[in-house]
Amino acid sequence: MMKKEKPGQRYLMFDVSNGLLIQPLYHIYMMFKKILIPCALVLLVSMACKKGSTSTDSTTTVTNPPVVLSATFAKGADIGWLTQMESSGYQFFNSAGTKQDCLQILKDKGINSIRLRVWVNPADGWCNTADVVAKAIRAKNMGMRIMIDFHYSDSWADPGKQTKPAAWVGQTFSALLTSVYNHTFTVLTTLKSNGITPEWVQVGNETNDGMLWEDGRASKNMQNFANLINSGYNAVKAVNPSIKVIVHISNGYDNTLFRWMFDGLKANGANWDVIGMSLYPTTTNWATLNSQCLANMNDMVSRYGKEVMISEVGMDVIAASTCKAFLTDIISKTNSVTGGKGLGVFYWEPECYNNWQGYSLGAFDSTGKPTVAMDAFMN
Repeated sequence: MMKKEKPGQRYLMFDVSNGLLIQPLYHIYMMFKKILIPCALVLLVSMACKKGSTSTDSTTTVTNPPVVLSATFAKGADIGWLTQMESSGYQFFNSAGTKQDCLQILKDKGINSIRLRVWVNPADGWCNTADVVAKAIRAKNMGMRIMIDFHYSDSWADPGKQTKPAAWVGQTFSALLTSVYNHTFTVLTTLKSNGITPEWVQVGNETNDGMLWEDGRASKNMQNFANLINSGYNAVKAVNPSIKVIVHISNGYDNTLFRWMFDGLKANGANWDVIGMSLYPTTTNWATLNSQCLANMNDMVSRYGKEVMISEVGMDVIAASTCKAFLTDIISKTNSVTGGKGLGVFYWEPECYNNWQGYSLGAFDSTGKPTVAMDAFMN
């Protein structure tokens, strides 16, 4: 019979007739347990480590499949400085070090769309109508889609300055509306006569507080700003109703700013098709800002029923690997926007290098080659 003893004691087999010990079975069982169980554990751990690993060291690497982007997703670059850089002797090289047209290099990196800014009467001529047409023709010949970005200024317009063109200073507000319409219509008609119809047009650039100050400063007169937007919108649609009109402001992570702006525009009868955003995170906060930006994009879609676009992004050129991670993530997030309403992501002036014009957020290295950051667009 079997005799069950206290925990920790052995089970032994006895002959009932004479009380003799037949075999210490428990002792044998314990010997095998000490040998077999550790071996089995080693085998299981080894198999688990090998499964899905892409490296030979002890670190397990999980390889996620690439995000499948919408067939119409815009992978873009703003190249407003390109002709000026070329005129200054800048050259561009592909990753193998072969000299090429910058647009070809960008195309080979996955860029399918180009953004071009327009100034009314710039002092040095760059980014005027003729310069924009020249760049647009090159982009069209590369098979790229085109965005035109109206600053409605003779130079930079951004959240900190929205200066009227010199020729428009002193105009009544009614005349200012006409100037916006005529300038927009003339530039787009000139492009059209050269066989170019932009897919998107921005009426204003980073208009966080309106444009054409002080008349169009949103915090002082949202109705005026809405009327200026409509003047540009109407000119765009008069050239081609299929062109999508973008209202663009910066800090794409700031939902409070976006609600204030677009609630105000809507209440004052403004028309637009797409909400454009800028996003320039640091190497340490990009993940947080990307998540906030996605939440903001989805809110814009649900609140106004409009599409959204990341019109500008950038990060310090010396942080190329981090920039690639940032870009890969924001491209994926924009592509995931509710209802397929996230239209694309544009890098602002990626071709800049060697501190061109004091700008250090490009994506080409000091030898004129694209950094690894641009690989984010190759999906």
